[in-house]
Amino acid sequence: MLKPLTAEELCKRCDPGQFTFDTTDDLRNLDDILGQARALDAIRFGVGIKREGYNLYVLGPSGIGKQEVVTQYLNQQAAEQKTPSDWCYVNNFEHRQIPIAIQFPPGKGVEFAHDIDELIQELRNIVPLAFEADKYRVQLQEIEEGFGERNKEAFEKLAEESDEHDVALLTTRTGFSFSPMKNGKIIAPEDYKKLPQEERDRYKEIIAVLQEKLTNIIGHEPQWQREVQRNIRGLVHETTENTIKQPIDELREKYADLPDVQKHLQAMQDDMVANAHDFLPGEEQNQEAINQIENARPAFRDYKVNVLIDNSETKGAPVIYEDSPIYEALIGKVEHVASMGMLFTDFTLIKPGALHKANGGYLLLDAQKILMQPYAWEGLKRALFAKEVRIQSLGQLFSIISTVSLEPTPIPLDLKIVLMGDRLLYYLLYEYDPDFSELFKVAADFEDSIDSTPENYQLYAQMIATLVHKEELQAFDKGAVARAIEHGSRLVEDASKLSTHMLSLLDLLRESSYLAKERGHNIVMREDVQEAIDQQVYRVSRLRENLYEEIERGTILIDTDGEQTGQVNGLAIIDLSNFMFAQPARITATVQLGEGEVIDIEREVELGGAVHSKGVMILSAFLGMRYAQKLPLSLKASLAFEQSYGMIEGDSASMGELCTLLSALADIPIKQSLAITGSVNQHGQVQAIGGVNEKIEGFFDICKGRGLTDTQGVIIPQSNVKHLMLREDVIDAVKQGQFHVYPVENVDEAIELLTGKPAGELNKQGNYPKGSVNQSIMKNIRVFAESRHAFSQTDGSHADKEAEKEEKKAKKTPAKPKKKKKK
Repeated sequence: MLKPLTAEELCKRCDPGQFTFDTTDDLRNLDDILGQARALDAIRFGVGIKREGYNLYVLGPSGIGKQEVVTQYLNQQAAEQKTPSDWCYVNNFEHRQIPIAIQFPPGKGVEFAHDIDELIQELRNIVPLAFEADKYRVQLQEIEEGFGERNKEAFEKLAEESDEHDVALLTTRTGFSFSPMKNGKIIAPEDYKKLPQEERDRYKEIIAVLQEKLTNIIGHEPQWQREVQRNIRGLVHETTENTIKQPIDELREKYADLPDVQKHLQAMQDDMVANAHDFLPGEEQNQEAINQIENARPAFRDYKVNVLIDNSETKGAPVIYEDSPIYEALIGKVEHVASMGMLFTDFTLIKPGALHKANGGYLLLDAQKILMQPYAWEGLKRALFAKEVRIQSLGQLFSIISTVSLEPTPIPLDLKIVLMGDRLLYYLLYEYDPDFSELFKVAADFEDSIDSTPENYQLYAQMIATLVHKEELQAFDKGAVARAIEHGSRLVEDASKLSTHMLSLLDLLRESSYLAKERGHNIVMREDVQEAIDQQVYRVSRLRENLYEEIERGTILIDTDGEQTGQVNGLAIIDLSNFMFAQPARITATVQLGEGEVIDIEREVELGGAVHSKGVMILSAFLGMRYAQKLPLSLKASLAFEQSYGMIEGDSASMGELCTLLSALADIPIKQSLAITGSVNQHGQVQAIGGVNEKIEGFFDICKGRGLTDTQGVIIPQSNVKHLMLREDVIDAVKQGQFHVYPVENVDEAIELLTGKPAGELNKQGNYPKGSVNQSIMKNIRVFAESRHAFSQTDGSHADKEAEKEEKKAKKTPAKPKKKKKK
């Protein structure tokens, strides 16, 4: 009979005596993250290589510390790199809907914006003064007087010519007119009628000619006025240009090494000259009307500088983490201002995105978050492929809106993207997104665990000290550190490993420190850590307690003593994401005469998953391989999880199902004081399963609630022994002989433990020993086969007799002659 595991084999202890420190205050902080050499090498490679498409995807479960590790490393690298340029948007005076992006050395962008603001303020003061100067007034007067002199001279010449022809040029309220004269006096109308016809005709001809010349003079007046206005505008432009040239030239000299700035200053100067009236004070009511209509565009807004990216305070390359990677937060946007029922925008309302802020450095993104945002993933890929950031609204991009909007010139993009997500998402993207493999060529895969060795114990203790120092927790003594290390093995469900899930460890340290302070301890001790672990379980164990209560009350049928044929205690797992516990389940089997069919009731009613159904089909193969090589398997068996009302998945119950089926076939009862878990293959070998600690503890809790005996225990696969990290109360019960854990390697060992009888091995004659389980099974299978054969013979002879009677009857009855058809 197999021996149970000893108490020492149920949990791998961390001996506090191996540590040379008294508390974590004696330990220095760990420089690198523990156990992530592979991931760190990948990060170093991805950051170091400056080639297209070598962005990083950091793989690993949430809470393992990916972001902190990556951010820390990137900050170290970024501090030694060149600080990227500033970027500003300025007005495009030729095409206002296409603002121009200008690149500046770090810190120069905001300086240029400040210089422009000071320039505008200075020009607003000096330009009006230039128009109030005597020089301007004299020139303006000369232009205006020149028009008056020309007009006066034209009329004087016309008056002299009319005098020469005895015609007077008269000025009336309605304009000008001509009147005949004689001897220097105007001829009265009645005297004019008395004049000879020839003389009157002469006056008409002369007045007609003079009238035509007067019309020409009057017709030239608008042209002269336009010339005057042109001259005045020229004077204004000249005055403005002479006034603003020197201050702008000073800026030109200051930014002489920036050609784009030179172009912008020239364009700005030309616009100022063309719109010099903006610098002159206008009528208050007109200004008020302008402010009401254009309150989104104050005076001189066109000359401002929109500092999109300011790296004046940045040291090295930027490292940006975008927590909400929506499309606009990545690409940038153009905001609008509402006024009087209308929306206004201009280049000063262009806002940067995370790609702008991280340009020249590193941008960290959560893969799941960006994939959940509409069009954000496509926008990121489009920017990476184009190597530029082009600000486009979604409405503009997909032609949802037809209004005219800004189209800022794109900004060149040069940065590293670091995506962080779980492994499943990485492989899904790699499989279904053809662009992913081109853009993210480097995968940094974080380890879930490290080896449980004395060297790693020392490093793990140092990591605990690092977290304690960082969180400003109370110091942990060596016993508390040892218990935290043991819990690290329990988290990873492997006694030979330690969990690298930093968040779980940090939560335990925080809670342990809190409980120690509540208890009045100055130092966190082992019992404080244990209490924190117990409290973590207690807070989420309501469902488990309710389930176990129903088992104790007999609502859910689970036996922990006695014997039953075709019935065994299986162990299932309920995973609530933040808590996992065992659910003992009764597995039953029945057999009857049939054709070698094993029915899985869970599968028949579609409550069994594919893996569970596979496990049951393996049982059929095992039965055929072992017991039906020389005679037919003439039976029909059925298997069921009793009182199961939900989906069942996994093959960890296949060994229990097989033992239940063997018990029913051999008609030998199974000890109900034992529970069993494990997967089995077609050769009867037992395979490892998950959740072995929870399964053992679950059945232990049921037995403890009913009273422990020295016969109760759990059968597990031998390959799961290395995973055992059981609770202290289970270990104590094993020490006292009240509970047992049996490791098995094959189904024969399991059935021997369950039935108390030897499984039996084939001898040279091909028979199993008398009294063995296998011998009983073969005996009953032979009985089934003989019964089926006898039934088929009986059924066949009856059929032969019936056929013989029909044949004799046909011979005695003569055939009727056929009638001939009449033609």
